[in-house]
Amino acid sequence: MNEPALIRRVGVKAERKLKGRRTQRDAARLVWSGLSMIGLVGWSVVLPTVLGAALGAWLDQRYPMSHSWTLTLLFAGLFVGCLNAWHWVAREDRETDEREKDHHE
Repeated sequence: MNEPALIRRVGVKAERKLKGRRTQRDAARLVWSGLSMIGLVGWSVVLPTVLGAALGAWLDQRYPMSHSWTLTLLFAGLFVGCLNAWHWVAREDRETDEREKDHHE
């Protein structure tokens, strides 16, 4: 007689527990995704900046000019790195929006 009510309560509890596990898994994936994005953005800015400065230092030694190749190429590398980081962040934002849109449908 009480079996349908008991089955229903057990089913509801099981569903809640499964939903909680999925939420925890999604939260952990979101944290790792965020950390990897920070690393990707950092390297996408640092690498062109350092390469620009290194190339500029080499040019300053080989071909001295009235202006500093090091500073010029450092800022050029920084600019390219910032554009690169903007590209990665915008792409990740679009992908996140699409995943959320698919998840809610």
